[in-house]
Amino acid sequence: MTFDQARWRRDDEPVYEPLLSDKDETTVALSGASTASGDDADSTADVPLPDDLTRDELTLPELSEPELARHYTRLSQMTYAIDTGPYPLGSCTMKYNPKFTEDVAALADASIHPDRPERRKQGTLELQYRLQDYLARIGGMHAVSLQPPAGAAGEFTGILVAQAYHESNGDEHRSEVIVPESAHGTNFASAALGGYDVVELPGGEDGRIDLDALDAALSEDTAALMLTNPNTLGLFERDIEEIAEMVHDVGGLLYYDGANLNALLGRARPGDMGFDIMHYNVHKTFATPHGGGGPGAGPVGVVDDLAEFLPTPRIRRSEMGYEEFDPDNSIGKVHGFSGNWLVLVKAYAYIARLGDKGLTDASAKAVLNANYLAEQIEYEVPYGPFHHEFVASAGEQDAADVAKRMLDYGVHPPTTKWPEIVGEALMTEPTEIENRDTLDSLARAFNAVVDEDDETLEAAPSRTAARLIDQTSAARNLRLSWQALEE
Repeated sequence: MTFDQARWRRDDEPVYEPLLSDKDETTVALSGASTASGDDADSTADVPLPDDLTRDELTLPELSEPELARHYTRLSQMTYAIDTGPYPLGSCTMKYNPKFTEDVAALADASIHPDRPERRKQGTLELQYRLQDYLARIGGMHAVSLQPPAGAAGEFTGILVAQAYHESNGDEHRSEVIVPESAHGTNFASAALGGYDVVELPGGEDGRIDLDALDAALSEDTAALMLTNPNTLGLFERDIEEIAEMVHDVGGLLYYDGANLNALLGRARPGDMGFDIMHYNVHKTFATPHGGGGPGAGPVGVVDDLAEFLPTPRIRRSEMGYEEFDPDNSIGKVHGFSGNWLVLVKAYAYIARLGDKGLTDASAKAVLNANYLAEQIEYEVPYGPFHHEFVASAGEQDAADVAKRMLDYGVHPPTTKWPEIVGEALMTEPTEIENRDTLDSLARAFNAVVDEDDETLEAAPSRTAARLIDQTSAARNLRLSWQALEE
């Protein structure tokens, strides 16, 4: 199977899709502005910006509705998206976002301004309260804050909570956070941003935590161990209860990176494993937009002893119905109001629609799909069996070249070059949303590339709207505006 992505040409020149301003030689110039009172005024008079950053005229193309609609439709046809095909980015968990959650978030009642009096926003507060409760029960946590605006922000919030807890116990000397070598890069960054020294923990031969290495790393200086379970190789930490006991024995806390929670829904809970703090990647686990698809959300859950340190505000029941309150020893705000509200609305809608049975079914399919696909591809796949994802090796091929060539077969490639535990890594997560036909098409793409020669791989992709680029020059000579001219 081959694939041709839409491209648009004018004569023999590949211009792709022109800018709107290039589509119409006749433009409308808007100059000046009216004040609220209707008087004419200089549009830049009261703008607190330097003169070189303001303009007196705004020139816009004058296009018909069909021209405008076709422009954006063509752009969409030149772009690969989760709505058009599989997107098996390992760790990133790019899965289809159900459209009904967008409809729920678009309801007028979902757009109540957070500064309205509590008596005027009881529905909003109730939804927040219910989502806190859903997430707490799913994760086995005692309390949840919805405020962090992304997964990495959730990690940093968790580190600040751990820090506040240790300080309240007079343990200011705890200066180290242990992070496995296979952890997400944000784990290292969050710990360092919190002021901790990062202790990198090597993995064992089976791809899991090496208990001897962990024992050597633990000390009275340990503030926390940040752990993903299942880990980035898709492997469940079978010694998790012993790991938790070892960390707690030296007075440290166990932090759960919720990136891979979709492998456990309805089957296991981090709180029951001994984790003290966790964040939830709602865009991965509960199908809200991810990355460039929209703002994120990274709620944080904690056990009972840490609830008083969570960000403010949280939501609780009151005589009125529901109210906001500040935890006793809160670390303060980490984001405005109650986080990225409409993203949280989508997460709530997704959880409520699926229910206990649906969430449990989702985790079953995530595990089944990963193991099925791992068995179908001809690349070497070390370790296993897997949960939601696996890491194959491109062997003597360059993983980046493999990824670019897979685009020519109509699928998005996996994450490449990471984790470095596996050489020329192809980190693959089909997610729970894909059916067998789609998994088979992914396997065919992998297997079509496995025997291809270096020349073909190095020239790929050749059938996409944007062809092979000079990545080095693109990185070193950034052009951040379409107006940038060649030097």
